[in-house]
Amino acid sequence: MRHQIFRIASQKRSRDCILRPFFDNVTRSLSQNSSQSERPSFGVAFDIDGVILLGHTPVGGSPRALRRLYDDLGALKIPYVFLTNGGGFPESRRAAELSEILGINILPSQVIQGHSPFKQLVNRFENEFVIAVGKGEPAAVMTEYGFKNVLSIDEYSSYFDGIDPLTPYKMWTAREIGNGVKTERGDVVSKRVQAAFVLSDPVDWSRDIQVLCDVLRTGGLPGREMGDQPYIYFANDDLEYQANFPTERLGMAAFRIALEAIYNRIHCNPLVYTSYGKPNPLVFKNAEKVLGSLLHRDKPSHHIPEQFNTLYMVGDNPKVDIRGAQQAGAPWFSILTRTGVFKGKQNHQEFPADVVVDTVEEAVDFILRRENAPLTL
Repeated sequence: MRHQIFRIASQKRSRDCILRPFFDNVTRSLSQNSSQSERPSFGVAFDIDGVILLGHTPVGGSPRALRRLYDDLGALKIPYVFLTNGGGFPESRRAAELSEILGINILPSQVIQGHSPFKQLVNRFENEFVIAVGKGEPAAVMTEYGFKNVLSIDEYSSYFDGIDPLTPYKMWTAREIGNGVKTERGDVVSKRVQAAFVLSDPVDWSRDIQVLCDVLRTGGLPGREMGDQPYIYFANDDLEYQANFPTERLGMAAFRIALEAIYNRIHCNPLVYTSYGKPNPLVFKNAEKVLGSLLHRDKPSHHIPEQFNTLYMVGDNPKVDIRGAQQAGAPWFSILTRTGVFKGKQNHQEFPADVVVDTVEEAVDFILRRENAPLTL
């Protein structure tokens, strides 16, 4: 029986509240001379795709909305994080990219990606041989997290002649793999893969499904006899997400479903896997800790009290963002935007948000009004 880190719990809410209605190099710390009483009792988590950006383009007035969370000196007034199931790049690079697009200086600690929880598995796999799957720089991400013996699936596959029989028919140019220093072929093919980590949406589904099936059903030694399945972890289980195409795109869960269906047809035992990402309540609990660290950056982490009366989740996907906030419970409050996956006139029927707005700018306006905070900062 497959194992997942979360189980879907459907919660109904009857509330249907529908609302309408300058600083390029800001710092990321709360004002050190603010007193405890001046510090806000709320924080905000923003999804990225469909809320802040469509592709690489800001949407819904997101740059203006985020600048309202700073004071007139450019210091962070309201603690906030980006809570996304996306990934593929280190948090430091993602923060730099967001800073450039949005015109604000964002800390890596403010970016919580789907694969960020993989950091918690370093103690288990630090010196074990693992492979990293997905677009972007999955091996670089794992290395930055502290994994010392990791290869991307691109590099790993390159050591096995004929492992992908469709290679001759693929017309795209092979990109540079690794750091230019190739490990001896025998050292790789004789190593047992202990775990596979899917950090972001794979690019070459046919090859990656083939190679992962080889790894998983042979006990981590492709081309050998059958063996116990190595571990496999998915950074999220999103079936669809909003990019810059008018309709939703298939996400990592689609790849997982395809891999699972094929693996279960060719192997006697079903695939065993673990999924992270929203709507897992543990992701929201971790976001609360990160928000607390932003609020009390001048205090050791073990001195951070329970300080938030309300935490706002601003998202575009009812099945992921809203459901996750509902399952996390108090103090989470959900706000659903219409700029991404959700485009309905009324609230979502299965996972209704506490509030529905058109854009993230309206969401921030609602939050500041509800918290009696200044509407212009």
